[in-house]
Amino acid sequence: MPDQDRIEGSAKNVGGKLKEAAGKLTGDSKLQAEGKADQVEGKVQNAVGGVKDSLRDNRN
Repeated sequence: MPDQDRIEGSAKNVGGKLKEAAGKLTGDSKLQAEGKADQVEGKVQNAVGGVKDSLRDNRN
């Protein structure tokens, strides 16, 4: 089972893409920037989860 960080990171990344798209659609540059920031945060969290998965797999 994937680490919880991977699941949450993926969800945050998708949410960020939606937020960025909504910002573009409405011309809201702040919302667009928040979406991009959420995507970066989600990618980092997903990567941390991947490292945790690798460490757990290597222990077994």
